[in-house]
Amino acid sequence: MEKVDVCVVGAGHAGCEAALACARLGLETVIFTVSVDSIALMPCNPNIGGSSKGHLVRELDALGGEMGKNIDKTFIQSKMLNVSKGPAVHSLRAQADKAEYSRAMRKVLEEQEHLTIKQAEVCELLWDEVEGGMNGYETIENKPMENQIIDSGPIKNKMLKKKVTGVKTYTGAVYQCRAVVLCTGTYLGARCLCGEAITYTGPNGLQAAVHLTESLKKMGIELRRFKTGTPARMDGRSIDYAKMEEQFGDERIIPFSFSTDPESIQKEQASCWLTYTNEKTHEIIRRNLDRSPIYAGIIEGTGPRYCPSIEDKVVKFAEKDRHQVFIEPEGLHTNEMYVGGMSSSLPEDVQLAMYRTVPGLEHCKIVRNAYAIEYDCINARQLKASLEFKDIEGLFSGGQFNGSSGYEEAACQGLVAGVNAAMFILGREPLTIDRSEGYIGVLIDDLVTKDNREPYRMMTSRAEYRLLLRQDNADLRLGRKGYEVGLISDEEYRALLEKERLIKEEIDRLKNTSVGAKAEIQDFLKKHDSSLLKTAASLAELICRPELSYDMLGEIDRDRKPLPTAVVEQVEIEIKYEGYIERQKRQVEQYQKMEKKIIPDNIDYDKISSLRLEARQKLKLFGPASVGQASRISGVSPADISVLLVYLEHYGKKIHD
Repeated sequence: MEKVDVCVVGAGHAGCEAALACARLGLETVIFTVSVDSIALMPCNPNIGGSSKGHLVRELDALGGEMGKNIDKTFIQSKMLNVSKGPAVHSLRAQADKAEYSRAMRKVLEEQEHLTIKQAEVCELLWDEVEGGMNGYETIENKPMENQIIDSGPIKNKMLKKKVTGVKTYTGAVYQCRAVVLCTGTYLGARCLCGEAITYTGPNGLQAAVHLTESLKKMGIELRRFKTGTPARMDGRSIDYAKMEEQFGDERIIPFSFSTDPESIQKEQASCWLTYTNEKTHEIIRRNLDRSPIYAGIIEGTGPRYCPSIEDKVVKFAEKDRHQVFIEPEGLHTNEMYVGGMSSSLPEDVQLAMYRTVPGLEHCKIVRNAYAIEYDCINARQLKASLEFKDIEGLFSGGQFNGSSGYEEAACQGLVAGVNAAMFILGREPLTIDRSEGYIGVLIDDLVTKDNREPYRMMTSRAEYRLLLRQDNADLRLGRKGYEVGLISDEEYRALLEKERLIKEEIDRLKNTSVGAKAEIQDFLKKHDSSLLKTAASLAELICRPELSYDMLGEIDRDRKPLPTAVVEQVEIEIKYEGYIERQKRQVEQYQKMEKKIIPDNIDYDKISSLRLEARQKLKLFGPASVGQASRISGVSPADISVLLVYLEHYGKKIHD
């Protein structure tokens, strides 16, 4: 038997962040994986970031996570998406060298103090039943049934909860610990499907985790069955790239991590290619739908709506005569190419026929078949915003196991779950991020307050305050939280404060520096097709003009001092979008008022007679912590919230009296 502080189950993107967070906060941590070769594995698309996901990686970095740093070390192409649109939706995306990404992350874990990697399958969680409030739980020797109320002895009328005490591996090893973080990804109860062929493995043919599910069920955890999929990998030598559109990376590479020196990552980049399906492709798919496990009823799990298989695309978007297909390298030291946009679970012979109708793939050779994978995950409404189970003390959960999809979503949840496992052990307040503070807050809030019947995927449209939650200012928004938790160093924090100072001083200077209608200024405005001045204007007012920019004004701004690019970016955005930003800040103030209206843990919704029956049922089911959270539960109307507010006001007065 071994004693540690934290056990992290799973070493994917969530598990890596959870384990690193705990170890960096000084807790003895062991991370379990069914194979050390699967650490930080990218079983699907070999990239990090993308629309909204780039925001998540930047926020993760601001909090002290590792993903941004790791992709900066291992990318082979980098591109800023949506640059033709406003800054709120700009998103960084980098193509990774898949093998190098995994190796580099493994090295970080291996060199981290207080962290041990263990190749073993966790088959059982060990736990006791406890009673009491949120703190100071007392172990009950004779364990009654779950949530039973005791009627005798010194613990009369106390509600029982469970408390995690350790884990047990398949080989019989027992690890006692004070907290467990579950990050099982797509491995738990996994099976892969390719037509009629079914293999009971995890992704990439790796060993599945098949023994833990029963232990979780015994603890009363509600499980679900979800599905995802991946496309085939091709031998790059069999592809005719001349028939495709070459896709290049950005000329100037922008790093993911705020700590990465931009000059250190400027390098030659690999190319990707774009091609399209056609009617021949779609006809082959339609003819063979009965052989697809998805449509033959073999697959039990629910798949992601926003990342559909090619079969789903052809059926659900029948009016479209073509779909995009991205050919992306898996790395610099392999010929394998990822066929983005064409995930499938069709049989191998159908896959080959289907792929060979695509321009450039007429003679393609498949290295790895496309497949669908089913796995066990939880209903995330069982979690608090801290990602601790509501009814199981010391048990935290992160990643695809929570019903989400995507490496970036997983990593962010892993960090929050890991940090909060550490905070739990250290007796500190949990780290929580609300919807107005970050995409991470939106992600977690959506998971714990909504009944997600399919794998959740982050999108910019899910964030109500996205003009405030830009990827470029993630450090300014969340760096302080990372520092307070203990994952951001004093040096990094001092650099952040200096950045804040420079931004404020430059904005103040621009607002207080006026230029008149003299010839030099008018000539400058004429040159840039901007209307002439009739009276004096501040430099900030000129920057607000859509045809002008901070850089352009350097011609007439004699007192300007050199500033870092990141500072200039913030100055320009804050000035150009000031009106919109201020309006969104006022919206956030209203939102935060509702978030501060706390709902007591012992509230009895059945006593609120004016609540509609559906609202009462949903509120009892989800157990929201605040009125704001209650308002986001499907089935709870604004009228129900008004009733709840009146009741809480009366309830508060009653307690005070």
